[in-house]
Amino acid sequence: MKTERKTYTREYKLEAVRLSLEDGRAGTEVARELGIHPNLLYRWRKEYLGDSVESFPGQGKMKASDEEVARLRREVALLREERELLKKAVVFFSKESR
Repeated sequence: MKTERKTYTREYKLEAVRLSLEDGRAGTEVARELGIHPNLLYRWRKEYLGDSVESFPGQGKMKASDEEVARLRREVALLREERELLKKAVVFFSKESR
């Protein structure tokens, strides 16, 4: 039997983090009031403090830096395929010219 995972909006996460940082209350107290696990709140706080502008981008969206990394990985894979193809072409034409 699968349990469905809860999803939280960006605004909800930002408000929860704001409550835990600004009010000076313990994170466990805020988490208990919100009905979430304290570790979840601490994870949200860590993400927010790491990069407050791009924190919690949303489902299916990536941060700009993650998009850049993904684009570069695709480019590297393409260049490797091209290099392998060129290696095979060199071997083929070097055998043919003999």
